[in-house]
Amino acid sequence: MKLRDDTRKDYFCPVTAIEAPKTVVRGPQLWPLGVQAYHTLGDLGLIPEKTELLYGQVFFKKPKPPFHSYLVQSLFSLLRAAVPSGFIAGSGQPITCSDSEPEPDLSVVKGRIEDFRHAHPTTAELVIEICVTSHDYDRSKLRAYAAAGVKECWLVLAPEKQIEVHHQPQGEQFAEQAVHGPGGTLTSAVVPSFTVELDRLFAA
Repeated sequence: MKLRDDTRKDYFCPVTAIEAPKTVVRGPQLWPLGVQAYHTLGDLGLIPEKTELLYGQVFFKKPKPPFHSYLVQSLFSLLRAAVPSGFIAGSGQPITCSDSEPEPDLSVVKGRIEDFRHAHPTTAELVIEICVTSHDYDRSKLRAYAAAGVKECWLVLAPEKQIEVHHQPQGEQFAEQAVHGPGGTLTSAVVPSFTVELDRLFAA
């Protein structure tokens, strides 16, 4: 006779489902470009002309409409006549910042031409950007200019017939801002002999 094994027990072992790890999809990594690397690649011909370095990225400059060129030349004529001895009025000349090298349409830099034979200026008394169709792009440079200690920055808003003035840099921003026009006159706080009649400047 077969004996029944009462000691045998059956156990149900629950199985916990383990979710497979999800694949993390990362976008392309952006490697910022330093100022020195920007110069080196430019010397090697690996970066095209008509570009600017802003915050570690290279941007192509947009073509300039005729009114942009007219405003640059008109203001440069006034600026060059107003700049005192010991300062340089420039047009389209680079300013080397920590991670940027913008090329403002106009600038006033302290020093002599010979001082910048081997290096660009690292700050300026005044920079002027002409905004005909490039308002957002030019306004994005304000952080670089403030961080570089530029004392005063003008954004010449051509369609609005206004000039937006930023001054007193503090960290990466300007502490004070004012909008002038349409109409009236504007005198620079850092170049007191530089005065612009807005109606005349923006006359069609």
